[in-house]
Amino acid sequence: MRCPFCGNDDTQVKDSRPTEDNSAIRRRRLCPGCGSRFTTFERVQLRELTVVKKNGQRVAFDRDKLARSIGISTRKRPVEPERVDRLINGIVRRLESLGESDIQSDIIGEIVMEALANLDQVAYVRFASVYRNFREAKDFEEFVGGLSGLRGMNGIED
Repeated sequence: MRCPFCGNDDTQVKDSRPTEDNSAIRRRRLCPGCGSRFTTFERVQLRELTVVKKNGQRVAFDRDKLARSIGISTRKRPVEPERVDRLINGIVRRLESLGESDIQSDIIGEIVMEALANLDQVAYVRFASVYRNFREAKDFEEFVGGLSGLRGMNGIED
Protein backbone atom coordinates (compact mmCIF):
# COMPACT_ATOMS: atom_id res chain seq x y z
CA MET A 1 0.00 0.00 0.00
CA ARG A 2 1.38 3.35 -1.03
CA CYS A 3 1.75 6.04 1.64
CA PRO A 4 -0.67 8.91 0.90
CA PHE A 5 1.76 11.41 2.42
CA CYS A 6 5.13 10.63 0.83
CA GLY A 7 4.31 8.03 -1.84
CA ASN A 8 6.52 5.31 -0.34
CA ASP A 9 5.45 1.88 -1.64
CA ASP A 10 6.57 -0.02 1.48
CA THR A 11 4.11 0.56 4.34
CA GLN A 12 3.64 -1.71 7.34
CA VAL A 13 0.37 -3.00 8.83
CA LYS A 14 0.38 -2.31 12.59
CA ASP A 15 -3.16 -3.43 13.44
CA SER A 16 -6.03 -5.20 11.68
CA ARG A 17 -9.59 -5.63 12.87
CA PRO A 18 -13.05 -6.01 11.36
CA THR A 19 -15.34 -3.00 11.16
CA GLU A 20 -18.34 -2.89 13.49
CA ASP A 21 -20.68 -4.45 10.92
CA ASN A 22 -18.04 -6.97 9.75
CA SER A 23 -18.32 -5.70 6.17
CA ALA A 24 -14.66 -4.72 5.89
CA ILE A 25 -11.23 -5.08 7.49
CA ARG A 26 -9.75 -1.93 9.01
CA ARG A 27 -5.95 -1.80 8.79
CA ARG A 28 -3.85 0.72 10.66
CA ARG A 29 -0.64 1.35 8.70
CA LEU A 30 2.73 3.00 9.32
CA CYS A 31 5.08 4.42 6.70
CA PRO A 32 8.71 3.78 7.62
CA GLY A 33 9.76 6.48 5.14
CA CYS A 34 8.02 9.49 6.71
CA GLY A 35 6.63 8.01 9.94
CA SER A 36 3.01 8.84 9.07
CA ARG A 37 0.13 6.65 10.17
CA PHE A 38 -3.04 6.08 8.16
CA THR A 39 -5.99 3.70 7.94
CA THR A 40 -7.16 1.59 5.01
CA PHE A 41 -10.25 -0.56 4.59
CA GLU A 42 -10.55 -3.79 2.64
CA ARG A 43 -13.97 -4.97 1.47
CA VAL A 44 -14.99 -8.30 0.03
CA GLN A 45 -16.02 -7.96 -3.59
CA LEU A 46 -17.99 -10.90 -4.95
CA ARG A 47 -17.77 -9.79 -8.57
CA GLU A 48 -16.87 -6.85 -10.75
CA LEU A 49 -20.06 -4.93 -11.43
CA THR A 50 -20.74 -2.97 -14.60
CA VAL A 51 -23.55 -0.43 -14.80
CA VAL A 52 -25.45 -0.35 -18.08
CA LYS A 53 -26.84 3.16 -18.42
CA LYS A 54 -30.07 4.09 -20.22
CA ASN A 55 -28.11 5.16 -23.33
CA GLY A 56 -26.34 1.79 -23.45
CA GLN A 57 -23.03 3.11 -22.12
CA ARG A 58 -21.24 0.70 -19.78
CA VAL A 59 -19.23 1.97 -16.81
CA ALA A 60 -17.66 0.27 -13.81
CA PHE A 61 -19.83 0.35 -10.69
CA ASP A 62 -18.56 3.04 -8.31
CA ARG A 63 -19.40 2.51 -4.65
CA ASP A 64 -18.22 6.04 -3.86
CA LYS A 65 -20.69 7.52 -6.37
CA LEU A 66 -23.48 5.56 -4.68
CA ALA A 67 -22.34 6.82 -1.28
CA ARG A 68 -22.21 10.43 -2.54
CA SER A 69 -25.74 10.33 -3.95
CA ILE A 70 -27.13 8.77 -0.77
CA GLY A 71 -25.14 11.31 1.26
CA ILE A 72 -26.76 14.17 -0.66
CA SER A 73 -30.21 12.65 -0.09
CA THR A 74 -29.66 12.25 3.65
CA ARG A 75 -27.84 15.56 4.23
CA LYS A 76 -29.17 17.42 7.28
CA ARG A 77 -31.52 14.57 8.12
CA PRO A 78 -31.60 12.84 11.53
CA VAL A 79 -29.97 9.69 10.16
CA GLU A 80 -26.87 8.26 11.84
CA PRO A 81 -23.83 7.78 9.55
CA GLU A 82 -23.62 4.15 10.69
CA ARG A 83 -27.13 3.48 9.36
CA VAL A 84 -26.17 5.06 6.03
CA ASP A 85 -23.04 2.87 5.87
CA ARG A 86 -25.12 -0.24 6.58
CA LEU A 87 -27.61 0.84 3.91
CA ILE A 88 -24.83 1.25 1.32
CA ASN A 89 -23.27 -2.11 2.28
CA GLY A 90 -26.67 -3.77 1.96
CA ILE A 91 -27.29 -2.25 -1.47
CA VAL A 92 -23.87 -3.36 -2.75
CA ARG A 93 -24.35 -6.89 -1.37
CA ARG A 94 -27.77 -7.06 -2.98
CA LEU A 95 -26.36 -5.94 -6.35
CA GLU A 96 -23.52 -8.46 -6.13
CA SER A 97 -25.93 -11.25 -5.22
CA LEU A 98 -28.11 -10.64 -8.28
CA GLY A 99 -25.80 -13.06 -10.06
CA GLU A 100 -25.11 -10.75 -13.00
CA SER A 101 -22.03 -8.64 -13.64
CA ASP A 102 -23.97 -6.22 -15.86
CA ILE A 103 -26.67 -4.32 -14.00
CA GLN A 104 -29.12 -1.86 -15.55
CA SER A 105 -28.99 1.59 -13.93
CA ASP A 106 -32.79 1.41 -13.47
CA ILE A 107 -32.40 -1.61 -11.18
CA ILE A 108 -29.83 0.23 -9.07
CA GLY A 109 -32.09 3.28 -8.82
CA GLU A 110 -35.08 1.21 -7.73
CA ILE A 111 -33.03 -0.66 -5.09
CA VAL A 112 -31.70 2.65 -3.72
CA MET A 113 -35.20 4.15 -3.63
CA GLU A 114 -36.56 1.11 -1.79
CA ALA A 115 -33.75 1.31 0.76
CA LEU A 116 -34.17 5.07 1.29
CA ALA A 117 -37.95 4.71 1.67
CA ASN A 118 -37.28 2.45 4.65
CA LEU A 119 -34.61 4.77 6.05
CA ASP A 120 -36.04 8.30 5.76
CA GLN A 121 -39.02 9.63 3.77
CA VAL A 122 -37.42 13.02 3.04
CA ALA A 123 -34.22 11.38 1.75
CA TYR A 124 -36.43 9.12 -0.37
CA VAL A 125 -38.23 12.09 -1.96
CA ARG A 126 -34.93 13.92 -2.51
CA PHE A 127 -33.40 10.93 -4.31
CA ALA A 128 -36.59 10.32 -6.29
CA SER A 129 -36.66 13.93 -7.48
CA VAL A 130 -33.32 13.45 -9.22
CA TYR A 131 -33.78 9.80 -10.22
CA ARG A 132 -37.25 10.36 -11.67
CA ASN A 133 -36.16 13.73 -13.12
CA PHE A 134 -38.87 15.93 -11.60
CA ARG A 135 -39.19 19.08 -13.70
CA GLU A 136 -41.82 21.11 -11.86
CA ALA A 137 -43.62 21.37 -8.54
CA LYS A 138 -46.52 19.32 -9.89
CA ASP A 139 -44.17 16.33 -10.25
CA PHE A 140 -43.30 16.57 -6.54
CA GLU A 141 -46.93 16.97 -5.61
CA GLU A 142 -47.97 13.84 -7.53
CA PHE A 143 -45.10 11.79 -6.14
CA VAL A 144 -45.59 12.86 -2.52
CA GLY A 145 -49.36 12.44 -2.87
CA GLY A 146 -48.75 8.81 -3.77
CA LEU A 147 -46.82 8.10 -0.59
CA SER A 148 -49.01 6.37 1.96
CA GLY A 149 -48.52 7.15 5.61
CA LEU A 150 -46.23 10.13 5.01
CA ARG A 151 -47.87 12.27 7.67
CA GLY A 152 -46.47 11.75 11.15
CA MET A 153 -43.48 9.71 9.90
CA ASN A 154 -39.85 10.72 10.34
CA GLY A 155 -40.63 14.06 11.97
CA ILE A 156 -43.22 15.27 9.45
CA GLU A 157 -46.18 16.74 11.32
CA ASP A 158 -49.74 17.50 10.25
